[in-house]
Amino acid sequence: QVQLVESGGGLVQPGGSLRLSCAASGSIFSINAMGWYRQAPGKQRELVAIIISGGSTNYADSVKGRFTISRDFAKNTVYLQMNSLRPGDTAVYYCNSVVRTRSYSPQTNYWGQGTQVTVSS
Repeated sequence: QVQLVESGGGLVQPGGSLRLSCAASGSIFSINAMGWYRQAPGKQRELVAIIISGGSTNYADSVKGRFTISRDFAKNTVYLQMNSLRPGDTAVYYCNSVVRTRSYSPQTNYWGQGTQVTVSS
């Protein structure tokens, strides 16, 4: 079993910054990708940013130039640095990881419990 523990959410004023962290632990053979999704009230969950094992990244158009995803491979931890935050960024942010628990196991999606980010004056 794999656990994802997120931290770093909170309340911030427009234009402010927050840094989210997500640490993966448990039965991990390899991690193919780690990323962040978000879900605002009444909306579907959407991809914010993802980083794959080779280091390539992909961002939602709405956050390009403002958010930066990074990963500490040794700690199985992914970070999301969020700058120039807007009220539209308000959502619950979920960490996601694509994990193989054994060399012969299929890759499986795991999710964190979510952390609230609120951007408001």
